[in-house]
Amino acid sequence: QVQLAESGGGLVQAGDSLRLSCVTSERTFSSYTMAWFRQAPGEEREFVASIMWSGGITNYADSVKGRFTISKDNAQKKVTLQMNSLKPEDTAVYYCAARFLGVASDEESRYNNWGQGTQVTVSS
Repeated sequence: QVQLAESGGGLVQAGDSLRLSCVTSERTFSSYTMAWFRQAPGEEREFVASIMWSGGITNYADSVKGRFTISKDNAQKKVTLQMNSLKPEDTAVYYCAARFLGVASDEESRYNNWGQGTQVTVSS
């Protein structure tokens, strides 16, 4: 089981930016495809962004495309989600997820390692 720890959430105003980080001590981190999901109150968890284990291929939900950027730093064993132009509808708990050598899927069931989540609240 890969231990993942998210940080960087907070309360911001619409239009602001936040950077979420997810770190691990996993020795083979470079072999993990990483993703961010989010869950708003009363809603199901939804895909936000993913990045292939090789770092070259990214995928985004339509709702965040052009505003969010996912990146992976194998040396620091960290995946980052840069969130710009935040909207109130981005309010959710954001979760980091990992899968070993998998494709960058938007399906929650494809990931078997999850962090505890970090709260992002965007006020209007």
